[in-house]
Amino acid sequence: MIDFEIKTKTQPIGTRKGQTVYYAQAKSQQHLTNKVLIERIVRETSLSAGDVSNALISLSNVVCEALELGMSVDLAELGSLRLVVPSKMMDSPEEVTADNALKTPKIVFTPKQKMREAANRVQLVVDRPATASSGDEEEPGGTEPGQGGGEGTLG
Repeated sequence: MIDFEIKTKTQPIGTRKGQTVYYAQAKSQQHLTNKVLIERIVRETSLSAGDVSNALISLSNVVCEALELGMSVDLAELGSLRLVVPSKMMDSPEEVTADNALKTPKIVFTPKQKMREAANRVQLVVDRPATASSGDEEEPGGTEPGQGGGEGTLG
């Protein structure tokens, strides 16, 4: 579950310039540490903690080497990683060079269906402070897991 809180901001530009707008911002999110990740994998496999740790370090090394070579990396049931290098728009073909036109490479992760489904099942809740002036009290909360949309989601 991800808890959100309501924040306010005065818009500095655009059609809402000077207007106070409200938006949802995630409170601190839970974090699965490397230690906990290793412990959970050890419980689900016959591997030792050292084996799992070495496998994760080796995976990192192999992925980094592949990305340095410009390769995409298939991470089985997780998804894939690939490099994307955006380009600036130039006025002439002569200006299109690696130094002038190419921006900093970005790593793009494309999750497999199982991961996308897991993300869609996360419960999103917007915490609403109780207001004494409101006669119509709304129940706190957001959308139900997997429904998307509504006041509990962003975007």
